[in-house]
Amino acid sequence: MNIIIFFLVGLIVHVVFFLSIFDIYFTSPLVHGMTPWATPLEPPASRLVLVVADGLRADSLFTPLNNGSSRTSYLRRVIEERGTWGVSHTRVPTESRPGHVALIAGFYEDVSAVAKGWKENPVEFDSVFNESRHTWCWGSPDILPMFAKGASGDHVYTYTYPAEEEDFASTDASKLDTWVFTQVKSFFQSAKSNSSLKASLLEDKNIFFLHLLGIDTNGHAHRPMSQEYLDNIGLVDSGVAETVALIEDFFGYDGRTAYVFTSDHGMTNWGSHGAGHPSETLTPLVVWGAGVNHAQRVTEPQPYTDGYLQDWKLEHIRRNDVSQADIAPLMASLIGVPIPVNSVGLLPLSYLNNTDRFKAESMYTNAFQVLEQFKVKMTQKKESTLSFLFTPFQLLTESKQAEFSHKARILIQLEKYEDAISLCQSLISHSLEGLVYYHTYDRFFLGCSVVLGFVGWTSYVVLVILKTHTSLNRHPRLIGQNVNHTLARLCMCVAVVITVFLLIQRSPITYYIYCLLPVPVWYSVLKESGTLSDLIHSAPSLPLWKCLGYFVLVAFGIELLVVSFFHRAVLTVGLAVLSLWPFLSGLYGKTKFRSLSWFLGCLCLAAFPLMPVVGRESNIHLVTCAGLLTLLTSSCYLWSSRQRTPLHSGGQQFVVQMLHVAVCAYVPSLTHSSLQQKQGLPLLNQIISWTTLASSMLVPLLSSTRLFHRLLSIFLSLTATYLLLSTGSEALFPPVLSWLMFVWINIEQEAVLFQTASGRQELSAIDFSANIDITKMRQMKLDDIRRSYFFVFFIITAFFGTGNIASINSFDPASVYCFLTVFNPFIMGGLMMWKVIIPFIIVMCTFETIQVATQLSSRSLFLIVLVISDLMALHFFFLVQDHGSWLDIGTSISHYVIVMSMTIFLMLLSVVTHILTSRRLYLWKKPKMHFP
Repeated sequence: MNIIIFFLVGLIVHVVFFLSIFDIYFTSPLVHGMTPWATPLEPPASRLVLVVADGLRADSLFTPLNNGSSRTSYLRRVIEERGTWGVSHTRVPTESRPGHVALIAGFYEDVSAVAKGWKENPVEFDSVFNESRHTWCWGSPDILPMFAKGASGDHVYTYTYPAEEEDFASTDASKLDTWVFTQVKSFFQSAKSNSSLKASLLEDKNIFFLHLLGIDTNGHAHRPMSQEYLDNIGLVDSGVAETVALIEDFFGYDGRTAYVFTSDHGMTNWGSHGAGHPSETLTPLVVWGAGVNHAQRVTEPQPYTDGYLQDWKLEHIRRNDVSQADIAPLMASLIGVPIPVNSVGLLPLSYLNNTDRFKAESMYTNAFQVLEQFKVKMTQKKESTLSFLFTPFQLLTESKQAEFSHKARILIQLEKYEDAISLCQSLISHSLEGLVYYHTYDRFFLGCSVVLGFVGWTSYVVLVILKTHTSLNRHPRLIGQNVNHTLARLCMCVAVVITVFLLIQRSPITYYIYCLLPVPVWYSVLKESGTLSDLIHSAPSLPLWKCLGYFVLVAFGIELLVVSFFHRAVLTVGLAVLSLWPFLSGLYGKTKFRSLSWFLGCLCLAAFPLMPVVGRESNIHLVTCAGLLTLLTSSCYLWSSRQRTPLHSGGQQFVVQMLHVAVCAYVPSLTHSSLQQKQGLPLLNQIISWTTLASSMLVPLLSSTRLFHRLLSIFLSLTATYLLLSTGSEALFPPVLSWLMFVWINIEQEAVLFQTASGRQELSAIDFSANIDITKMRQMKLDDIRRSYFFVFFIITAFFGTGNIASINSFDPASVYCFLTVFNPFIMGGLMMWKVIIPFIIVMCTFETIQVATQLSSRSLFLIVLVISDLMALHFFFLVQDHGSWLDIGTSISHYVIVMSMTIFLMLLSVVTHILTSRRLYLWKKPKMHFP
């Protein structure tokens, strides 16, 4: 197969494997067509005020001060006297969008929808706002529009401040919350003189939503333990007190207003969120007003063993914890609107102050609202599955649904409310299990199809390696032309059968791709079975023990890489083992200095996986030190190559680049100093940062294509950008990694010379752009498997060496402050992703250099890399199938996505790296032509 065609086919196959995990595990749980359910009785409240303090941790609100007082005196008084309180448990990802969807719509948004944007509404869903008569919202332009856009009709009104106000460098981010309280005050004052607005406000089923972003912004900028964060909480408390007084006064203290105060997510001590740390998943919930239970004092121990009650000095007040999605049915019940049809929340009855009948009817409504979703899901799956293959959910067959409905209704009529509530809660539990059952109905079938394709593709790549890059003894093929035709016809028949089966089941188009892809893949494998025959015939002449030893080592190495995704310290162990390679292989006797350099480089790099992934405090002095180390390393590069290859005109560019690195090492210090003094981001620093980023891939193309000169230019250019994106010890990673990569290039050449009798080719004389003599390209050897494994190992180390991928909440917004401070999730995410890619490119350029220096076809080594990464991905796919808990499944899925992304990225980056190393950009003058 032509190399270009092979590359394109491989890319398509891996993209399909990558996307399959989202169709299997991350499809939207939403269904449509349900009938809304509302409690038939009179609701206790006419209106509801929802206050969401974005980024507020539970302990930050509930923990009293050292003197026993509270920074939230008003809410503390509500907890102890007027309302009901508890902890709202959120789910991963602990981000603003999924948190607000859970609060207001009652379901946990699927990952694919979260990734589609903040300001749009990528999936149509119902919400409490949509079911209300009118909803008025004040707050962030990132949150409010998605609920207004999804609402039916024109009854959700939003008032937002400009996006530019969400500035992490702001002198006082609490002004965002002050803006909200001021706008609410102005709104009610204007309503007194606006008769139409006043009439709308006096209607029932109204909601007022206050989204307060100041706490979250201050937490990111200054950390949750900072005075700014804590003072902002006090400001919110006083603002809530004033707003409650304002609203009560406007409505004449009619006692028909319910209040809900909570948060969408918490925040870690280091100012991030997104993962599952308790500081992120535990948020406060305080509810009071119409229809809500007053504080209940208790003397006996409460059933919570987390120790928070003692820390918060609230042992004497009953605590009522909920899941975040439970708040939506609670709000709907308080004002008498239908529970959002997509809600999976369970109504927390402990918060309601109403009759037993009202509680039973509300729970009945909740149960059948969830059951409606189950019915629609079951009907959809039943209609798209052949009748003899359909297996219903046994706990809720149609007869059992009718039995539940009839029995619950009878119990309510007989005034056996507690029994009715218990039965309805059981029905909700069964319905939620059934939703999961039908939502994952095709998971095993699709998983088998993907595994079949995966194994087939990996087998095909192995056969291609054996056929085109090894010296097997060739024998006449066992499969003739007629057999090939028969095989093609058989595969066509299988494809037709699969297509007809999927058509009958009305399967989505993606199912056709996953199920049909294995057919051509296995056809290609069976066509190459003659290569397997060659291997069998060549077996007696192969060093079988050496082959077996390599196989065992590679299998162990792949397992080590898989384990490193769960335990980063394993990379340290791996690097320690790799450091012994020159001594075990005999290279030490031939090149002592390079062997010792390799040993020390591996041990220095081994320190980084042991550093904390999250919770690191910013240390800009280390960024400056990294800049000095970069200059020192660059000087060593120049000194080592100057003896053999004079720099000529290229020396001026390196001097300029080194001065640029020095500037970029100083800019973060200047920027963070300015932000600490609350003077904002200096414009000059911002210009330098963006200019450095824009030129990082172009500047190396101006340098010589000689090996060391080009690598040095790439290193200086990328490190300058990396320094601007660093806040601490991670800035030291690229210089140390580059040092080890430089040694790797040198020692690999020695390894080739050690194994062959060919003459030495000076590394400094190699030119990336020189024409390659095909006749000098050698066949693949067993040692090339080791080179490919080293490459994959260093790629994984580049991923996890600084903790940038290991956890969502290791992404510190402070990393991008040299570029921008105004909140923009996409630009910030892109900059952080580029920071992750930079070590990747350093390793890729090194691998490209080794391919040239060892005179091996780049396709040969890359095919082995492909096999290793595919085996890792397949390992994670099997782990996903084996795990029972969603936490374990989610971890394995994320690792599978990382490996597949890495493989696809490597395939694309190999082209970029080739251009980066072997091309030259002439801007000012044409190259001189030399003739013999």
